Amino acid sequence: MQSYEPSRSDWKLFKEKIAGWQETYMACLLKEYARLIHVGRSAADRFWELEQKIKEDKRKKGVQLELNKSLMVYDIVALINEGAIVMEDLRDFSDELRSKVGSVLDNQTLFDK
Repeated sequence: MQSYEPSRSDWKLFKEKIAGWQETYMACLLKEYARLIHVGRSAADRFWELEQKIKEDKRKKGVQLELNKSLMVYDIVALINEGAIVMEDLRDFSDELRSKVGSVLDNQTLFDK
């Protein structure tokens, strides 16, 4: 993908939305953790599985993200890939940004085949 600099309005909107997206995503993770805890296995198995899951999830963009305008498109793609957001969450962004995100996602699909 060629270099792309998001518009000022898209960057501002991203900064406004990211905390809410992350909050929603972490609420979903907590529900998943609760299911893990209540699975009928030993307490030790459940504990260590939960610990591993939290360790992995802490690295996801849906949990923590260093804001960087030049990486915004890739961060949005990562949020989509993680299930933190969907394309519909980008409805308020510019057509150009949505197109760039779509292009990156399409290229990923080509490489995944």
